[in-house]
Amino acid sequence: MARLRSPEGCPWDREQDHRSLRQCLLEETYEVLEAIDRDDAEALREELGDLLLQVIFHAQLAAEERRFTIDDVIRGLHEKLVSRHPHVFGDSSAETAAEVLAQWDHLKQEERGRGESDPFGEVPRSLPALSRAQLVQRRAARAGIGWPLEGTRAAVEAAMERLSGVGEDRRAAEEAVADLLLAAADLARVSGVDAEQALRERVNRLMAEIHERGHGCTKPTTPRNGST
Repeated sequence: MARLRSPEGCPWDREQDHRSLRQCLLEETYEVLEAIDRDDAEALREELGDLLLQVIFHAQLAAEERRFTIDDVIRGLHEKLVSRHPHVFGDSSAETAAEVLAQWDHLKQEERGRGESDPFGEVPRSLPALSRAQLVQRRAARAGIGWPLEGTRAAVEAAMERLSGVGEDRRAAEEAVADLLLAAADLARVSGVDAEQALRERVNRLMAEIHERGHGCTKPTTPRNGST
């Protein structure tokens, strides 16, 4: 990568910066997810390499700016893995995944000196909306702010009822749909379901069903098992 960025290297690589590579990083991440969804080991191997290239590229840019190097990235990751897993590398104990997560959050706050920090301070704004909603809801639940299964079901029903009564008010419809999606994401969380993954797989099945029926289908069919 250093050679690609050198005066004797590649014109395209020399023109890039952190911001111009942003979309590349996002696309490579989704291609990794696609390989995982297909359970394609060969594609996953290749796509992980492409994703690693993005890490190396960004580290090289930072090294040229004398900010940090790839060695600093790896060293920081090593230190984090050790410090955040004292139940493996130290003397503490954590018997369940929930205990591990609680310990991870506590240690992260201690390391950064934030004490009772904002649980939403590190929620990326660039996440897809459904993933971001579920991440916020998980963080809220860890902070003791959340609803049990029955509460999320009630929120879904309330949002559906509100949506049915908005009439021609577009703004009210948008707000009701947003509440419905948020409640559905929370229902997925308390049910142990990854909402983004579940919807992605359902859309894939929908596309396959449409292809099976033929592109010329003009009459809607009855959803299976209540799904759309």
